[in-house]
Amino acid sequence: MVWFKQPYEYGRNGCMKKKTFNVDEKLMREAKAACGASTETETVRLGLEALVRHAAYQLARTFGGSERGQEQIDVPRRREKPAPKRRVA
Repeated sequence: MVWFKQPYEYGRNGCMKKKTFNVDEKLMREAKAACGASTETETVRLGLEALVRHAAYQLARTFGGSERGQEQIDVPRRREKPAPKRRVA
């Protein structure tokens, strides 16, 4: 008889797990319409991705300008115009 090392791994995908949760139908319809998703799974995935992006943005925002005494300096975005060329007589 052959025993598998991990018998419960059958049918499992590497990074996807099935979850069951309760969501208000009206909220799901509104979210689906807002993000333009075609399925409820896609709606939840897009919502979670947006939440993770927002949290990362908020975290990065907390570290911006964290040193004391450092003011925001306006950095010029364009080079200065070069001086006109001098004519040699």
